[in-house]
Parts: sequence; structure tokens; C-alpha cells
Amino acid sequence: MIIKNATLETVIGITSQIPANEKPEFAFAGKSNVGKSSLINGLMNRKNLARTSAQPGKTQTINFYNINDAFYFVDLPGYGYAKVGRETSAKWGQMVEKYLHKSTQLKAVFLLVDMRHEPSANDKQMYDWIKHNGFEPIIIMTKLDKLNKNERVKQVKVIREGLKASKETLLLPYSAISKEGREEIYNVLDSYLS
Repeated sequence: MIIKNATLETVIGITSQIPANEKPEFAFAGKSNVGKSSLINGLMNRKNLARTSAQPGKTQTINFYNINDAFYFVDLPGYGYAKVGRETSAKWGQMVEKYLHKSTQLKAVFLLVDMRHEPSANDKQMYDWIKHNGFEPIIIMTKLDKLNKNERVKQVKVIREGLKASKETLLLPYSAISKEGREEIYNVLDSYLS
């Protein structure tokens, strides 16, 4: 997959309508500070089209990135950040749920988890919730570069068991620093697009 152009096309907030796109959409979910913006930038070959922030909980909208005028990356608000009030958090949840139900073009949902840790209660809840909405989440395990080879093998097992993911569930390690794992993610995207 070669990304020739990528633009932020639509930003929707809590009260906005879901856009009626005619091109395939791929959504990215994950808790705040898991490296979602870094992953999306890495996939788009852009430094900071998707805003990265030292302050978790920054993405409070659903952002649609038009890729090659052929499909969309959809950046969902990060979850599980304590400084965001419960009411705001609930509204984000409703916004994401509305998107999962209303999008007619959503092909796959990528769930990002930090490879260094056991999945959090929020990660497990999100995994179950994506499944409940009729999608088989594709797990992207971020921060790959922080682990050695032995730790990586061990953590794949920890994450699969922690999420109670089936053998069929794809778990893809990724490093925002070295871009290791990017080709595997492109291959998954290509399989949906072909």
C-alpha cells in the first residue's frame, strides 16, 4: 500500500451527524495515550496530521482522514482518561456507539492496546463492546520498541488471554518509532479493500 495523499476531511463532535461517506472506513479505538495519533500518522506517512499530545484525552471528536481519495481512517476519541468528567466520557461513548451503528461504510475496527501491559478494564470493555456491535476487533499492540524479543512473545499471550480474544483475532505489534509492523497493518487494510 502506498499512501500518496492524506487530508483531514471531516471532524464531528457530540451533536454532529455521522457523514454519509461512500468510501470504506477503518476506525481506530484505544485509550488515551496508547499512541493512536502516532499510529495514524505513521500509516499516513505524515508527521503530525493527526494531533499527538502530551495531554491525554485530547481527541474529543471523531476525525475522518481521507486517504488517497479511496478510503478513510476514522480516529475515535480516546477512552479511560480520568481527568475527563464522567458526563463528557459518557457523551463520547454515545458518539462512538452512534458511529459504530450508523456508519454504512465501516469495514474494520482496530483496537490499540499498550503491548507492555496487561489489557486494562477499559480495554476489555472496548473489545467486548466492538464485538457486541458486530465487528471482530483487530488488535494493534503499540510501544513494541520498548520490549525485547522474549518479552514480546510473552506479552502477545498476555494480551490475547487478557482480552479473552479467540485464536482467529489478529494481534499486530507496532512501533511508532521504527514503524515495525506497518506493512502487516497495510496488508490487513489491503485485504479489506481488494
